[in-house]
Amino acid sequence: MSDQANPFESLQEQVDDAAAHLDAPTGVLTRLKNPERLLETNLTFELDDGSLETVRAYRSQFNGDRGPYKGGIRYHPGVTRDEVKALSGWMAYKCAVVDVPYGGGKGGIAIDPADYSESELERLTRAFATELRPLIGEDRDIPAPDVNTGQREMNWIKDTYETLENTTAPGVITGKALDSGGSEGRVEATGRSVALAARETFDWLDRDVADATVAVQGYGNAGSIAAALLDDLGADVVAVSDSSGGIHDPAGFDPRAVKDHKAETGAVSGYGDAASITNEELLTLDVDLLVPAALENAIDGDLAADVAADVIVEAANGPLTPDADDVLAGKDVHVVPDIFANAGGVTVSYFEWVQNRQRFSWTESRVNEELERVITEAFDGIVEAYEERGVRDLRTAAYVVAIGRIVNAYDQAGSWP
Repeated sequence: MSDQANPFESLQEQVDDAAAHLDAPTGVLTRLKNPERLLETNLTFELDDGSLETVRAYRSQFNGDRGPYKGGIRYHPGVTRDEVKALSGWMAYKCAVVDVPYGGGKGGIAIDPADYSESELERLTRAFATELRPLIGEDRDIPAPDVNTGQREMNWIKDTYETLENTTAPGVITGKALDSGGSEGRVEATGRSVALAARETFDWLDRDVADATVAVQGYGNAGSIAAALLDDLGADVVAVSDSSGGIHDPAGFDPRAVKDHKAETGAVSGYGDAASITNEELLTLDVDLLVPAALENAIDGDLAADVAADVIVEAANGPLTPDADDVLAGKDVHVVPDIFANAGGVTVSYFEWVQNRQRFSWTESRVNEELERVITEAFDGIVEAYEERGVRDLRTAAYVVAIGRIVNAYDQAGSWP
């Protein structure tokens, strides 16, 4: 697997690929390949022993032509300036491809949260929220959870912002706990959109996802929920993995039981009679559907040559490098891109924001029904672009749709000053 591909360069290459099929001015396309602004800051916070530590943090606001910036905050030692820029760009196009009225943003702190206590993480999160305060707001920039963050961290950010602003503004952040203004269905949303994207893709290919064998790389929130929902659709989940390694059973297994096993032991390995495999072995299994649900650059050009899956649905952001796309396109492997497949999270975040602004809560069934409508309509639009524009793959088609919508919004606003 590749650690070296620069995710921001990958994003720019993907935009260039789509731009070849669009009639947009060069200046506008240059604008759509770079963030509008970037916060890069040092956060100093107190450890439990009374000492101080300083860490690096970022917030990128990529494009706001279609609405407020929107995107998660991740805590991971691999967070870099270029990664956050890339992720904010993918968010802008993700919102556009599913027609959610947001721009793109992303943030992160370069730490391993496992190295800190809960109280230390709270102090760090509140320090970051204080730095973000001039940038974020219900109509400006709306953060959300991402890798290694969740409802707890979102609640802390909301409380910090509201305390400093002396107001009540639940819509300043999404992914909150229900009692703090969160939405039903938000935790499951990303995994649900992955499962819906897989179902729609197999139907488009005149196949039934119920007959599919599935391998899932990455067994966090998105991967485990996608696996469970694909199992509900009748698919056989035969392999899953996390950072510790993977398990494989050709007969399939209960993905919810595997999740329980991981909750008890900290890893998927050691589950039942399943054989142990590496992450790389999982990515090259002969399965019908492969779901990369970990981090960026999981599959590069070299590894793509050994991929045996018929369909790849990207639950993670940027799990394939452009070189991998080139190889897989030549093998007629259909890649359902991240900016569509994992858009359930931002879609239900939008629903949460709408509920917060209205001070009215939706039922879980309504959230899931609206999410299914958004995902199925977006897939139809991508397929239409794929079939009518003569593009090489679904990723390029998705970017054609997304960039077209952003360019239209930019043109309609006019130039000022």
